[in-house]
This record gives sequence, C-alpha cells and structure tokens, in this order.
Amino acid sequence: MRQGAQGSAEAGAPWAAVGRTGAGVPSGRGQGPGRGQEQGQARAQARVPQQGGAVRGEHTHSEPPVPVVPVVPVVPRARPVVQRASVRGQILDALRAALVAGDLRPGEVYSAPVLGERFGVSATPVREAMQQLALEGAVEVVPNRGFRVVERGVRELAELAEVRALIEVPVMLRLARTVPAERWAELRPLAEATVRAASSGCRATYAESDRGFHRAVLSLSGNEQLVQIAEDLHRRAQWPLVGGGPGAWGRADLIADAHEHTALLDALVARDLDVVRALVGEHFAGAAAAG
Repeated sequence: MRQGAQGSAEAGAPWAAVGRTGAGVPSGRGQGPGRGQEQGQARAQARVPQQGGAVRGEHTHSEPPVPVVPVVPVVPRARPVVQRASVRGQILDALRAALVAGDLRPGEVYSAPVLGERFGVSATPVREAMQQLALEGAVEVVPNRGFRVVERGVRELAELAEVRALIEVPVMLRLARTVPAERWAELRPLAEATVRAASSGCRATYAESDRGFHRAVLSLSGNEQLVQIAEDLHRRAQWPLVGGGPGAWGRADLIADAHEHTALLDALVARDLDVVRALVGEHFAGAAAAG
C-alpha cells in the first residue's frame, strides 16, 4: 500500500527521477493542495542541476541522449584443434616414408602403441594414421594385434603401372600439344630436384620428389580429380614388394629414373609426341620392374 501511494503521488515525475528517488519521497497525503504543490515543486527543483542540464538518463530536445555502449561479453579463446590433426598428418607421412624405405616390412604386424613409442607420441594418432593407410590399401587391420603391412607381388605392381600409363599417357600427349614451352620451363627445377633426391640414395626422399614432379605435370590439365587419382596410384606403386627389402632400388636405379624426368621435359618442350609416349611407357615399366 505504501508503494502504491508513492506511485500515485509522483505519477507526473520523470521516469528517471522515479527510478532514483521515488522510494523515499513522502506522498504529501493529508496536506493542503497549495502546500503539497509547493513541496512538489521544491522537490522537482532539487533534482534539476543548476547548470540547466537535464536529469541523468532523461532525454531532452536540446541535446542528444547519451549513447549506450553495449557490453561485449568476453568469450574464452578456444583451444586449437589443429594440433592433433597436425600430429596425425606427420605420423602418416612418417609411416608412408617407412613403407617406401622398407622399414615396415610386408607381412609384418605392427601395433599402434609400439609405433607410438618409436615416434614419441601416443597410440591414438598412430592408430588414426594406420586406419588411413588401411583405406589406401597399404596395411590391413588385425583385430587385437595391430596392422599388417600388405604383401604385394610383381603382378600387382605391373597392373598399377599399366593403369598409370592408361591415365597419364593420353593426358601428357594432350598437354604436349597445348602447353607452351615457357610453362614446361617452369617445371625444370622440379625435374632437377628429383635428380638430387635420387643422388642421396634414399628411396623415401626420391619417392616424394618423384610424386611432386608428376603431380606438377598433371596439374597443367586443370583436372584435380585426375591429379588425385594418379597420385594415389603413384604412391601405391612405390611400396616395396615381398622380399624386396629396403635395398631393392639402388642409388644408380634412382638416378636413372630421375633423369627420365628431364628427358620427358625436353620432349614436351619439343612437342615430340612419339618420344613422350615412349618415355612415359618406359618410365612406368622401369618402376614396375625395379619395385
């Protein structure tokens, strides 16, 4: 009831004034209209600043209202989520290199915890990388044991070489007719890089450089699906055969294979289609025989 009386007595007061001082102001009930009116005016004058400004929070026509600055909540920074994917990617690259180098031997079973200790990481990123290799056909899952490196024979490698030739030879012949010589010149550093990688004698190092050169050549076709499929076949063709061991390809074999890249570039610049066809076919056949 007291709050109701106060609200009715100050119904004509500004909203800001009611919000700040209305709770402790007498209602003036029981007083005469003259005296109550005088006291109301006195209270109103007491609230108004002497400089002629408006009451805080009250909008007037002579000056713009004070802008309200919104309070932006502080959102805690999310923890980076790329670290785990980065570790998994690094482990995947390391496992692929180990496959090519023969460190992971065909027919052997490897567990994720043991490989994790080898790479200094937990078993989780190793297991995820191994599952990706299983999708690529490099390993197979052995329940409660780990992953077995797939055993491949000469026939499978020859089949991969045939499929690669069916895909890449027509594309390279088309590119030889259409790509200008200056574009081929841009790939010369990549071809020379394969020779340096082959000179190191490391099959894994050369395998990565070899794929990079072929990927750059096929990328000139503008067909990303073609590039991805060809690289997947190329990667599978680089895995060692059963009994091949890490020394199946010697340094001389790697260097000879790398020099075929520079010869191929020369034929593409000259637009010699017969030489291009022969070089690509020999390149794939040699890779199948030496694998």
